Amino acid sequence: MGRFDKYNVDLKGLKVASLNLEFDLDNAFFGDIDGEEFQKGTVKAVVTVRKNRDIFDFTFALNGTVVVPCDRCLDDLEVDVETENTLRVKLGEEYADDGDIVIVPEQDGDLNIAWYLYEFIVLALPMKRVHAPGKCNHEMTGKLKKHSAERDEEDNDNDEQAFDPRWEGLKNIQIDEDN
Repeated sequence: MGRFDKYNVDLKGLKVASLNLEFDLDNAFFGDIDGEEFQKGTVKAVVTVRKNRDIFDFTFALNGTVVVPCDRCLDDLEVDVETENTLRVKLGEEYADDGDIVIVPEQDGDLNIAWYLYEFIVLALPMKRVHAPGKCNHEMTGKLKKHSAERDEEDNDNDEQAFDPRWEGLKNIQIDEDN
């Protein structure tokens, strides 16, 4: 039995019009999926599959927390995840994913949703992932401030050197606001 076999949904053998599945995604799941964004967390996934003739509508309701590196100090940061996503699936000749609908080969007849679970969590994460003010690693933020201050001084020196004296004459131009 493979690591992600329990995430296979047998579409071909689906006898009911609606199926509810529940998964508890934990550190083992995220470590096995080997994604780049994060590898720790606890997320409850409720997946509903509705069969409508030859189309299968999946609804993914995900709720929990994942641990990502802070963008500022690189320490672990827990981020809440709460999202609902949909996926349309159809049986066909060969596998295809054009964004609107996923086509699963009819001879296989099943879809493994493990990667979709991970991707929907990644999409729910905020772009900027930082600790609340004052909660970042103080040693790292001190180093950032030190290096940022040096860079600011260098930038100011470069700005003064880059000043073009030909623009000096513009300071003497008076604008007549009546015209």
